[in-house]
Amino acid sequence: MSTPSHDLIVFGATSFVGQILARYLAEQFGTQGSLKWAIAGRSEQKLAALRNSLGLAAGKVPLVVADAADEAALRRLCESTRVVVSTVGPYALYGEPLVKVCAETGTDYCDLTGEVQWIRRMIRNYEPAARQSGARIVHCCGFDSIPSDLGVHFLQQQARRQFGAPCTTVKMRVKVMRGGISGGTVASLLNAVKEAAASPALRKELANPYSICPEGYAPSVRQPNVKSAQYDADFESWVAPFAMAAINTRVVQRSNALSKQAYGEDFRYDEAMLTGRGLTGRASALGVTAGLGGIMVASALPPTRWALERFVLPAPGEGPSAEEQRKGFFDLRLFGTTDDGRSLRVKVTGDRDPGYGSTAKMIGQAGACLAQDFADSGRKGGFWTPATMFGEVLVKRLVAHAGLTFEVV
Repeated sequence: MSTPSHDLIVFGATSFVGQILARYLAEQFGTQGSLKWAIAGRSEQKLAALRNSLGLAAGKVPLVVADAADEAALRRLCESTRVVVSTVGPYALYGEPLVKVCAETGTDYCDLTGEVQWIRRMIRNYEPAARQSGARIVHCCGFDSIPSDLGVHFLQQQARRQFGAPCTTVKMRVKVMRGGISGGTVASLLNAVKEAAASPALRKELANPYSICPEGYAPSVRQPNVKSAQYDADFESWVAPFAMAAINTRVVQRSNALSKQAYGEDFRYDEAMLTGRGLTGRASALGVTAGLGGIMVASALPPTRWALERFVLPAPGEGPSAEEQRKGFFDLRLFGTTDDGRSLRVKVTGDRDPGYGSTAKMIGQAGACLAQDFADSGRKGGFWTPATMFGEVLVKRLVAHAGLTFEVV
């Protein structure tokens, strides 16, 4: 194969997150700098409009026309680049052909999916091809699940330095988070709930904390799972379920499995939201629990799902304004304990709304990391997690260029 003309292509660049990502790449890397990037999608007219919105300096950003279902066009796209960053969701509906072609052509790939059932299918269907071709596939390179996965990685690094051993129990708690939700995220969530409602086998699979770990990996340890309001003595606060825990915990467990149980054979991990102390904290935790439960039930039933889509939730292409993205932020706290009872606290923060402003910077740096830092790293082809693929290299990039912090508290 000839030398690729691009280092990175953003596929789905005219999507809500894709546009934010394109603007970030233009600001961060320019258009004639060290990273040769292009934007791709099915509409040349929309791609041209996006390029025009980036300013005069973006006039030379290449446009690549390809439909998510056209394997021939996707193959031409993949053969022209080192890395593809995909923002085309719901991935379970539109994402498989691109993963297939990347795995077959040896093209590195990362995305923003939080769809556990789809990730499992992609690993099962295409990991042999990716290993043979050398393609490195890295799912979950946005708010789900970089802060969780790299947060645990960072905590474990600190634990080994301080204690000479990993923390075998880690909790992640959302201290505070401000941000909106886009129609693309809503569509992904509703599709996942729809699939699960129609399949008892899928519901069983989604309940397995090791569902995306390598085949045969099944530790006997029982994983904690915050399903209702409860008091957390380690944080001296009431906690409620966290909607993203279903994907984040699976990614962290896969990282432990891929790293040969570097976090311990009996590693336990869970996530929740802090709601405060006393009666007020308890009431808030109960309210969050009831609200999440109500949304999940309504999403599972066709009539109420239709009503949510029609009258309540944002449509695809809609999302928080630029001002709302700038005002958003997140602050996550991790608490780890070793087998002999020593403990460590870490915080991970971001300076934009988690799902969009901050997520665009995360996946932008993840894609650049694949193209620039790991192009000749010797990392083998296959399906990786953010922690096992990037580790400390991406942590440094995110701190330097993406507004994130990782620190011991």
